[in-house]
Amino acid sequence: MQDIAVIEDPAAAEASLDPIRTRILRELVQPASATQLAVRIGLPRQKVNYHLKALERHGLVELVEERRKGNVTERVLQATAASYLISPSALSAVSPDPVRFVDRFSAFWLLALAGRMVQEVGKLIAGAAHARQKLATFAIDGDITFRTAADRAAFAEELGAEVTRLVEKYHDAGGSPHGRRHRLVVALHPALKELNAPTATNETAGKEQDT
Repeated sequence: MQDIAVIEDPAAAEASLDPIRTRILRELVQPASATQLAVRIGLPRQKVNYHLKALERHGLVELVEERRKGNVTERVLQATAASYLISPSALSAVSPDPVRFVDRFSAFWLLALAGRMVQEVGKLIAGAAHARQKLATFAIDGDITFRTAADRAAFAEELGAEVTRLVEKYHDAGGSPHGRRHRLVVALHPALKELNAPTATNETAGKEQDT
């Protein structure tokens, strides 16, 4: 079982969004049969079987084992991942294109970049799993509190300058035959306000990179 699977097929995405099937996927983090699931979620076994077949057809659940009970064979299934993300490629006709925005202060460009990251990293994970290789990635996630909007703007400018300096230092402009191109995304956005959340200050910036 993968930690996270990225759904690219539109039909699979549609199947996963059904509320009953979403519940089944959550329950199937641990292997179970249709009979066991029916008891857990309070539905007839026949209805659970119907949804299981749809999920299995789209590769969202898989057979773990078959158990013989008298004249009956019980199929035990498990979700193919603990969590799922739907890739923008599932809505390819209307998915955001980062090239359309290219404005480092645009929230829409940030969303387009995030969507592209989900799509690309999902494909990279699938490729690495198929090749039985480890995928090298790096990410930083944190919070920072700015006293003023001017401080935030100054921080963004200094962060951009420092990232540019590092890129110029390590970028292989000569095109080494052993080099590999990497994608670098640096993002800064307001944190969502949480009710009754304690106020804290951590001087860390978010940065994500995939390979």
